[in-house]
Amino acid sequence: MPMSRRPKIIHIGAEKCVTGSCHLLQVKGLNIMVDCGLAQGHDAGAPMESWPVRPDQLDFLFLTHAHIDHIGRLPELIQKGFKGEIIATHATKALLEPMLSDALGFMSLNGRDIAQIEKSIDDLSWGFEYNIRFDLVKGLKFKLFPAGHILGSCSVHLGVEDQAWSVLFSGDLGAKDTPILPDPQNPEPADLVVLESTYGDRLHDDRVHRIQRLGRVLNRALADGGKVFIPAFALGRTQELLYEMDRLVSDREWQGAFPMLDPGAAVPVFVDTPLGLNITKIYAGLSEFWDREAGELYRSGDHPLKFKGLYGVERSRDHHELMRVPGPAVIIAGSGMCTGGRIVNHLKAGLAKPENDVCFVGYQADGTPGRDIQRYARKPGGYVYLDGQKVEIKASIHVLTGYSAHADQNGLVEWVQAMPQKPAAIKLVHGETRARRALARVLKGKGYQVKG
Repeated sequence: MPMSRRPKIIHIGAEKCVTGSCHLLQVKGLNIMVDCGLAQGHDAGAPMESWPVRPDQLDFLFLTHAHIDHIGRLPELIQKGFKGEIIATHATKALLEPMLSDALGFMSLNGRDIAQIEKSIDDLSWGFEYNIRFDLVKGLKFKLFPAGHILGSCSVHLGVEDQAWSVLFSGDLGAKDTPILPDPQNPEPADLVVLESTYGDRLHDDRVHRIQRLGRVLNRALADGGKVFIPAFALGRTQELLYEMDRLVSDREWQGAFPMLDPGAAVPVFVDTPLGLNITKIYAGLSEFWDREAGELYRSGDHPLKFKGLYGVERSRDHHELMRVPGPAVIIAGSGMCTGGRIVNHLKAGLAKPENDVCFVGYQADGTPGRDIQRYARKPGGYVYLDGQKVEIKASIHVLTGYSAHADQNGLVEWVQAMPQKPAAIKLVHGETRARRALARVLKGKGYQVKG
């Protein structure tokens, strides 16, 4: 199809919501997509038949990281004819297969079709280093910057040399001083910045307060013999939690501060997510991409993702046996927004028991059971529907916002301000209306031109 040589960006997904990230850049006769994510909750994903270009007309696909709301529609894209190049960091490429295995399982495909899609993804995808400028095609270059969100996450800078124009896609930016991960890196300036705004209206606890709060919540919750359920994303959040629980039970700074977490108390911690266990193994194998703190612990013999009393639950029958184990216990299970997976079984059995607790450590999209639990737990007689079953909410509910893998308002603003030159415009995406508006007000107050 004929296209203007003037760069054009079409936001196919997550322009005015949080999940389903998908952005199309048309430049120099090319169709370049950044992310191809699955929408969740009330977020709507446009059918591919309504896209401005067909999947087989896409030349390149950049992946900012391996969360499902950024890569979840990749199998569908392949199935509908995409044969372009997939560009990501080395760590993201390593995480694609395990993260997409669940998505493929829900596509009603036979084993042969699944194997063919997996092979196509592997054949088409390429891993690249951070902080090196590469030629995409003549006159069009790209560079990937560490984003600090999860292992392998990146911001994508694309420059059109003969038009002296550039665009920077932030991807999902992480908070500073996050366990295991290097901080988000200050990127090069760009004419247009496409900036995520998930927590554009909030501020997080710093890491010291965060780990203290985790310790206090777990210590108090376990004291009455109940269970603590932690819905967690298999990629990123599960590993962060294990890291900081390891610090609580292993670091001299915290020993004795929270008696219920002392190894002598024999309170078990179960990771009840096969995908999370697999991702944790992959994380361990990618220690070259960890931050300095985690690397030094690893080299000293203190594995930061293992500690006494930690158990992995892989098989289905072991999961059902865990359902019968009495408290006290900590159970980390997926999915992170309670939309499916083993956490749903735990919540159906334990949410109505007042001695239990639920700790939310990640964003809950509107329309997901996780958001409903947070909302209706504050109301007398509150309840939620899980797998079509009405479940009363009598357990105590905790929201530990400091564990978000997204930068807060200050972090987003600081990342923009670190650019040596102001962009001509900033387009806010990947945020609910109130978050985008709040962040826009702050950025406009600092002299930036903001859209969205």
